[in-house]
Amino acid sequence: MDAMLFWVIAAFLTLGASLAVLLPLSGRKPVGEADGSHEIEVYRDQLSELERDTERGLIKPAEAEQARAEIARRILKADKADSRSGSNALSDSKAMGVFRMAAVLVVPLLSWGIYAFVGSPALPSQPLSARLEKNPADSTVDELVARAEAHLAANPDDARGWDVLAPIYSRMGRYQEAVTAYRNAIRLDGASAARESGVGEAIAAAAGGMITADAQAAFARALELEPGQPKAGFFLASALAQEGKIEEAIAAWQAMMMTLPPDSAWRNAVADAITEGRTRLADVAKEPAPGPTQQDIDAASAMSPEDRAAMIETMVASLDDKLRQNPRDLEGWTRLVKSYQILGRTDAARDALKRGIDVFGKDSAEARQLAQLSNALGVKATE
Repeated sequence: MDAMLFWVIAAFLTLGASLAVLLPLSGRKPVGEADGSHEIEVYRDQLSELERDTERGLIKPAEAEQARAEIARRILKADKADSRSGSNALSDSKAMGVFRMAAVLVVPLLSWGIYAFVGSPALPSQPLSARLEKNPADSTVDELVARAEAHLAANPDDARGWDVLAPIYSRMGRYQEAVTAYRNAIRLDGASAARESGVGEAIAAAAGGMITADAQAAFARALELEPGQPKAGFFLASALAQEGKIEEAIAAWQAMMMTLPPDSAWRNAVADAITEGRTRLADVAKEPAPGPTQQDIDAASAMSPEDRAAMIETMVASLDDKLRQNPRDLEGWTRLVKSYQILGRTDAARDALKRGIDVFGKDSAEARQLAQLSNALGVKATE
C-alpha cells in the first residue's frame, strides 16, 4: 500500500512539474497576426485615398485607373502569400503540438523508468534509531560511535563502554573526548597500563604532539603498573628528546629495542626515532647554539644602534624559532625571555614566558624557575 501511494504521489508531482515547464511553450501567436493581413489593410486604405483624390479632381482618370490596377495587383499578391504562410504556420503548429504532447508524456515515463532501474522505491525509510539497532557488522564507524554514545548517555557508569570508545575517539582525532573517556574508565574500573598510556597519548595529541607534564605523568603511571610497557616507554623517551636531552632519549630507545619482542609493532617506530635522534645530534654538533647570549649582546655594543638592534633581533628570532620546534628547553626559554626584555619588548617577553610555562606545566619545577626569572626581570608571570 505504501509503495502504491508513493508511485501515485510521484506520478502527480512529475506530471505537474512537466506541465509547468512545457505548457507555456505551447502558446503561439494567432495565425493572422504573423501573416500579410496588415499589408492588405494598408493597400485598401490606399484605394480609399485614391478614390477621394479622384473625386476631388486631384488625379486624372487615366492615372487613377493605373494606380487602382497596381494596388489591386499588390493586394492579390499579399493575399496569396498570406494563404501560404497561414497553411505553413498551421502545419508547424500541429507538429509542435505533437512534439510538446510527446514531451509531457515521455519525460515522466523516462524518469520513472530510470528510477525503477537504479533506485530502490520499495526500500523503507530508516531513521537514526533503526540504524543504531542494526547489525554492527553492517554499520559505519560513525553509526557505531553514535550507538556507543547513546548507550553511555543512558548508562554512564559502564566502564567497559568508555574503554571501548576511548581509542576510537583517538583514531578519529577527537582527542579531548578520548581523554575524558579514558579517565571515566579509570574512575569506574581502576587504572591500567593501557588506560594510562592511552590518556597520555591523547593528551599529547591534543597538544599538537607536545608531551606535556600531564602526559608524562600518565606515562609514568603506566610504567609503574606495567614495567616495560612499550607505548609509555617510547613517549617518555620522546619527552627527553623534546627537552633537548637527545643522548638520553637515544639511550632509552636503545634499551627498549633490546627488550621488545621480534614481532613487536613498536620496533619500527623505535628504530626510526633512534635514527632521527642521531641526525639531530649531528646537526647540533655542526651548528652553534642559537640565540644571543649576554656576551653576544655586550660584544655588539661597538656597533651602531641600528646594526646592533638588527643583529640581536635576528638572533632572538632564531632562538624563538628553535624553541617552537624543540620547546622543552628551559635554558632556551630563559635566554629568550631575557633577550626580549633587554630589547625592551616587554609584551614579547611576557608571551615567551607564558609559552614556556605552558610547555612544562604550571605546577612543574621548570615553570617555577621561569616565574622566578620573570619576577627578577619585572615581567609578571600572571599577566
